[in-house]
Amino acid sequence: MNNATKTSHRPLRLAVIGGGPSSWIGGQHRRAAQLDGCWQVVAGVFSSHPERAASAAQAVGVDPARGYVDVATMLAVEAQRTDGIEAVTIMTPNDTHYSFAAAALDAGLDVIGDKPVSTTAAEARDLAARARAKGRVFCVTHGYSAYPMTRHAKQLVADGVIGPVRFVQVEYIQSGLAKPIEQGTMTDSQRWKFDADRSGLALVFSAIGCHAQHLACNVAGLAIEAVSADVGALMPGRSVTDTVLANLRFAGGARGQYTITQAAAGSENDIRLRVYGERGHLDWSHRQSAYLHLNIEGEPARTVGRGDPGLPADIARLSRTPRGHPEGLLEAFANLYREAAEAIHARNAGAPLAQVSFPTIDDGVESMRFIEACIASHAAGGRWIGT
Repeated sequence: MNNATKTSHRPLRLAVIGGGPSSWIGGQHRRAAQLDGCWQVVAGVFSSHPERAASAAQAVGVDPARGYVDVATMLAVEAQRTDGIEAVTIMTPNDTHYSFAAAALDAGLDVIGDKPVSTTAAEARDLAARARAKGRVFCVTHGYSAYPMTRHAKQLVADGVIGPVRFVQVEYIQSGLAKPIEQGTMTDSQRWKFDADRSGLALVFSAIGCHAQHLACNVAGLAIEAVSADVGALMPGRSVTDTVLANLRFAGGARGQYTITQAAAGSENDIRLRVYGERGHLDWSHRQSAYLHLNIEGEPARTVGRGDPGLPADIARLSRTPRGHPEGLLEAFANLYREAAEAIHARNAGAPLAQVSFPTIDDGVESMRFIEACIASHAAGGRWIGT
């Protein structure tokens, strides 16, 4: 059995910003952080109201006294403790990601941040500069890039198995905005998303599109150099973006297609990536995330499964159960948290921050450059715009 190993280091002390007891993504982060014993959630900012902050902290297993009402207070108080926090994880509305991450980095803390890392490319570049200046780890939680089979696909491309990449297709089709929910009564968690100043340059990109862009670039091992894009809404009368369609030009000459929407009725988080090279192609679908299809010209088609014997050790360690037992997004998130913890322990032991497997703030910068180029291309009638 190729199970992911438990950490040999002590758990790092983690603070959660956002993601209270009723938050789905908050639960995802907290469970993933602690799945392999790499992290212990010891503090957090769950509400700006003192009583609710304390009760929310208690509900997720944190000392109520360490349930703070704002980030500045938490950073100041925790800095005075001998057992203070060592890192933060951020899952708040998009317009706060930059300021909270910048404050944590300036306080000397490592950061695990939900996407998008900021609302502009300039802010993302600033975070990257702060992280480098402080020597801090900054992990961006693009969970789809940490599935065993997407990692294996990346390795196969890098090893030249399909030959030089010629064409990349990525799509993320979802139904979350298939109804005009903004015309009815919305919850607080929905309301901010329809405020463009809070959700960012393009709602659909901040919600799902940056995942698709990162997955394509990460597996293909190529940066997007130019885009020709159509950015808008499928839902009539909608003021925020629910769809982005783009043609892509990658470094080295490869072409690509990018399709994302949250307004496709009946769709179920349908993610698919296909990478075509000179010799063959790779095909991965989130609906069958444990399997990777490999077709090489002149050879029988192959299906590689998570947990198969003979997988490289760095791929096998990403799985916790044998082939045939389902694993999914929680375990992929846990892979990112474990890898971030390993990088922090290595840095603390005196090893320089080297190349890492998890998405970093530099990936966050590329995402924001990409969406700014898409918006500029759409404004220019679909003209090709460099990233």
